[in-house]
Parts: sequence; C-alpha cells; structure tokens
Amino acid sequence: MSEKKNPVSAAADKVVEKVREAARPANEIPGAPSPEAASVEEPTEAREPLPPTHDQRGPDTYSPTGQDTAVPQSQVAQDGAYLTTAQGARLYDTDHSLKAGPRGPVLLQDHHLREKITHFDHERIPERVVHARGAAAHGVFRAYGAAVGISKAAFLAEGVETPVFVRFSTVLGSRGSADTVRDTRGFATKFYTDEGVFDLVGNNIPVFFIQDAIKFPDVIHAGKPHPDREIPQAQSAHDTFWDFVTLHTEATHHTLWNMSDRGIPRSYRMMEGFGIHTFRLVNAEGSTTLVKFHWKPKLGVHSQVWEEAQITAGMDPDFHRRDLADAIEAGAFPQWELGVQTFPDTEDQMFEGIDLLDPTKIVPEELAPVRPIGLMTLNANPSNFFAETEQVAFHVGHLVPGIDVTDDPLLQGRLFSYLDTQISRLGGPNFGQLPINRTHAPVNDTLRDGMHQTAVHRGVAPYRPNSLDGGCPFLAGADTGAYIEVPAEVPAARKVRDAAASFDDHFSQARLFWLSMTPTEREHIVAAYTFELGKCWEQAVKERALRVLANIDADLCTQVAAGLGLPAPEASIPQAPVAPSPALSQLGQEWPVDGRIIGIVTDGADDLDGVREVRRTVLDAGMVPLVIAPAGGTLGPGDDPVTVQRTLTTARSVEFDAILLAGAPAPAADAYGARDAKADDSAAVATGVDPRLLLMITEAFRHGKAIGAWGAGANALESAGLPANSAGVVSGEAAPAVLEAVAGLLRGHRAWDRFTPAL
Repeated sequence: MSEKKNPVSAAADKVVEKVREAARPANEIPGAPSPEAASVEEPTEAREPLPPTHDQRGPDTYSPTGQDTAVPQSQVAQDGAYLTTAQGARLYDTDHSLKAGPRGPVLLQDHHLREKITHFDHERIPERVVHARGAAAHGVFRAYGAAVGISKAAFLAEGVETPVFVRFSTVLGSRGSADTVRDTRGFATKFYTDEGVFDLVGNNIPVFFIQDAIKFPDVIHAGKPHPDREIPQAQSAHDTFWDFVTLHTEATHHTLWNMSDRGIPRSYRMMEGFGIHTFRLVNAEGSTTLVKFHWKPKLGVHSQVWEEAQITAGMDPDFHRRDLADAIEAGAFPQWELGVQTFPDTEDQMFEGIDLLDPTKIVPEELAPVRPIGLMTLNANPSNFFAETEQVAFHVGHLVPGIDVTDDPLLQGRLFSYLDTQISRLGGPNFGQLPINRTHAPVNDTLRDGMHQTAVHRGVAPYRPNSLDGGCPFLAGADTGAYIEVPAEVPAARKVRDAAASFDDHFSQARLFWLSMTPTEREHIVAAYTFELGKCWEQAVKERALRVLANIDADLCTQVAAGLGLPAPEASIPQAPVAPSPALSQLGQEWPVDGRIIGIVTDGADDLDGVREVRRTVLDAGMVPLVIAPAGGTLGPGDDPVTVQRTLTTARSVEFDAILLAGAPAPAADAYGARDAKADDSAAVATGVDPRLLLMITEAFRHGKAIGAWGAGANALESAGLPANSAGVVSGEAAPAVLEAVAGLLRGHRAWDRFTPAL
C-alpha cells in the first residue's frame, strides 16, 4: 500500500504548537460534571452560582443588532444565590404546591406552581426534520491568506481570526437516537465574520443522494422510519430506503459512500467535511473562480468497524457527543484545515468532463488538488446544550462579500428551505437574534416586530427611502462593503422541468469510488450492503439493488449476491473506464495520536509503578489514560495511589483506541453470569483470568486495535489465545517500550495487516 502524505502548512504547525502549550486541563481525566467536587451532604449555606467548567463557554455577548456589548458571559447566565420566580421574586419552597391544608386540594392561586409547570410543558421545540441528533463546539478559524487571490472575503485574509460554532449531526435519527448508526453526518460551520455571518453547511460525504432539491422530501421520507410503525429508527437498513435509491439511481454514488466506512466514523474529530456544492468566489478585482470546500481533519479520517459501531450504540449511545466534549475538556483540541478545489469559471461550468453543478459528482483530488486556506480549532464546549447546540440556525444563504452561489439545483432549493425551516422550528423570523445566532457585524435591516423580537429599535422610519430618520439606513456600494451578487449571465432558455444531459451518468463515479478503495475497505462495503439489504423484506428490492451494483462493479455485485443467496445479474450498461483516486481511501497514512483513549488494565498486584509511568506518559502525549481494574476505588498504598476509572463491569473494548495490559486479573467477585452477562464462567475456570477481560481483549483484536502487554499482562494475551507476534500486538518486558510501540501503531489508526481480505 502506497503512503500518502498529509499536507500540513507551516502556519498550521505554529498554531498547533501554540494551542498545545495553552491546553493544560484542570482535570487529567475528562468527564467531571461540575467545576467543584460535590459534597456528600446537601449544601445549605447560600452562595452564588458556580462558574462553568474550564472547557465551557457560551456565545459571545453581542446585542441582537450585532453590537459588541463587552458584557461578561456570566451576566447573561442565571444570577443570585436564591431560587426565584421568572420575574425575580425569591421563593421559600418549591417542593410543595399551595394547598388548603396538608391534605387539601391545590389552590388555583398558586402562581409558582402554574409558572413552573407551564414553562416545563413548553420546554421542547420541534426537532429538526433532519440532523436532529447533534453535538457542537465553539472555536476559532485562522486564515492563512492563501485565498486572497480568489476571494475578497475579509475573514480569509492572512492572520485574521474568526470565531466559529460547529455542529455535527446524523441525518436520519431523532434527537434521542444513537450516535454510531450508519448514516451521513452533518458538518455545519457558522463563521461570525466582521462582514456578517457565513454558514458553510455540509456533510462528511462530498456528494448527495439527489440532484434537485424538489426530491429532498422523497429521499428523507424514504430514509425515515416507516410511517405506519415508526420503525426502524436512525438507520437505512429497511425496505423504503432501498426501494427509493434503487429506483432513483442518481442516489447510487452517495449510497456507496454511506455503505463504506465513511458511514460509521470513529469520532467527529476524525471526520472530513465537504461543502458538497460548487460555490463561486469573487476577488477584489471582480474575477470569479468556482470552488468546492473541504475540511481536512488533522487527526486523519478514521472509522469504526461495523460490529464495533453496533456494540457502541448499545453501550454508549452518546459516544460521539461524549468523545468531542471530553477531547476538548482534556485539551486535545480538534482541528481541521479548510481547503478549496479551484476551477475556472467557464460558461459551461464543467471541469475535465465533470459537471460542477451536479451535487452527485466529485472532482478527484488528483485532478484538482485541495489547497489549504485556513485552520479551524475547536477549543470550548457549549455551556448550555439547548441554548446553543439546539437553537443554532444555519442557512446556506448566509453569505459574505466574496462568496456567492451557483445554479446547482440542489443548492438553489436549499436557499429557500433553510430559512423556512428555521422560522418553523424557532417560532418566527427573529431566530437570528438568539444569542448563538447573533452576527458580530452591525445590523440595520428595517425588519421589525414579529415573535421573539428582542431588539429595541428606535426611530420612526423603518423603510427606504426616508427623510424622517435622516435617511438612515443608507445603501452601500462595492467600495463600502456591500454584498453584490456576481452578475453571471443567465442563458436564454425555455421553462422546463428537466436536467442537463450531463446529470444522467449515475454510475461512473460510484465505480471510481469502489476502485479507489483498498481490499479491506471493499470488504467492509460488501458487508454493509449485505447487512442492509438482508434486513429488507421485499425480494424485489434486493434483486433491483443487485442490478444497481452490477452497473458499479461485477465483483461487488457477486459478493453481495452470494451473501443474499441470490444470482448476480449482468450489468445493463457498459462500465466506463475510470482511474482510481487514492485520495478517497482512508487507509495508508499516519496521523497524530491526540485525544486517543488508552485503557490500562491492572489489579494493582503487578508493576503498579509501571502503570503510573505509562499513565503519565500517555497524558504528556496528549492522550487520555483510563485505568481498568476488577473493582473501583484506588490501587496502591502511600501518597500516590492509582485511581481506577473503569471496572471490568463497566468497561467495554469499544471505548478504547488501544489496550495496555499490566496484569492478568483473576476472576473478580462479580464475574459470573447472573451478575454480569459478559462473564463466561467456563472461561474463568479454564484460564484463571477474569472472563470479561478476555472478552475485551478478543473484541479489541477482532476490531483491529493495538494491544500491548508487559510482565504478567502477557498471561492475559496467552489466555485470550492471541499469539504474542500477532499483527498489532506488542509484548515486552518494560512498560515504556510497549507504550512507544503501541503509540506507533495508533498513528495508523488500526492494525489493518491483521485482516486478510478475500477481494
């Protein structure tokens, strides 16, 4: 397998170094729910509200009209030591309704009861139709200056730092669904620029299911739970989805990406982002360039394996949300480079035979390299999920001078849909005045009133032209920062409901993606199609899906057909010759190990000094060590005990990127099936090792994770049946050497040599 280089600019390296120096978390192990340790007894002495934890911050304090108020964030949070009504009246009791005697009826005059219950009854707002399940973080974007020649957008000038808020999400599931389901992920970034808000609203897959926004209700209705039973939740392994995408073959390319490892990312931190559409940039001289936006994670693109994703969904449905928050709390700030592919703005808007207005197509990076233009660092968690993550409102029409749209029919429909949905979800047209959505540029829009109006406008003439308010607001020109649409020529044509002939190719780029995968990645795609189609009830849907696969690749179709027990059909169209794009593969590179979770197994009886040393080294390397033992508490006497973060009851292999074995704990007191179903009594008797540890080791091995052992830990490897010389398994005499070797394996994400693909 050929190695691919990770393009990292010198400017980015300097920013990374600066961030790491500043990132010394207050807690070595993330997850503390409060900035202060809780007391066993209920506190009774009045005190002011606690501050947020060190990793949290709220939206910057700007007014509804974009004025920097310089008000500390604490002054827009709850205040005062005493419980009050919403109007500030202090309360002496909130546990009992006002009644006519202790056993009497509740009185209608109980205003506190009415206020408390009424507010509770109205706490929820409509969840997003799509992207309902999400997580978010605050950060900063620093421009390299490399885009100045193609865009006059001020936030892209060299050295400019712009606050951002980023929301990651799944598409199909409800707010309460699991994080690790197979699905497309949203990657939406709000830039609070000095020229207004710019929203880059994309996904972790660079192509879409459809070419025209008028079909968006169809694809979502097909992917959502069936309307009669409201199942299955947060997945595409059902008849209606496959019925649609096999009848509507323009979805083929996106579906193949979704069936690849891209559909089950390891972490939001290890996920690419794409603007999907082609945008038009304009520079200071008025020259235009067509571009596609890319987010490249500094930690590399990495995914779970399918069994691991399934286990994770049951063990920790909040896995991705927790991973993002914990990494930021631990000081392992996630970073992405923003890059652009650039294309000449020609009349036909084609590039190397690829229609740039077709959102189901990519331009391979070998034809148009991604040019880095800035670095984004996420460095703070929200202080309130509802106020920030849930109420943030993105819109592809939030643009700034220097960035314009194209005639992509999917993008054109999104320009209408996003505004419409925010009005529905957030109760009216003033959603932009919510703190998380407020622009950092002055606002004088002549828009007035409406639900949830929080600005207190002055003047008597909210219209143009006027003389009563001195003519204000005035119109800007190009020389005073006006947003001016590029005066692109609109071709004279008849009104038709049709698409360009170049939109008709539904299979060549799907074949390009398939041929660009390594053998291991192809095996995962075959398994995904086999699983998803195997969950369908209708035989006709399965047969139709095989016809689609035959038009991508004969081997892919044959392998899936074998798993379904059906004959493999022949292709119905000639398969176009395509050159593979190595950039599409996730494998073959090495990446930083920041924020990786390392499980360290010990019972405290073997080499506790080695455990301490390894734990400190892991922390110093920017990773997170979690000590796993048979029971909770601390290990070792003296002033330096080792705190246990996980027990063999609570730990599962999917939580860890690598496992280090300092010992081979004997079966604990709760290692039997009636207490813990993971415990296999027969294995405990046969090996003398806790069976849950053996399960953890064999699962980690099966999922391609690095495993290291020293001293008595080698006994656990032997009991689990893993040869010491297995790929990705390190055994040695001293803890530091074992950790160094395991860290080297982590840079490649997994021990892919452990797998022997048939394809």
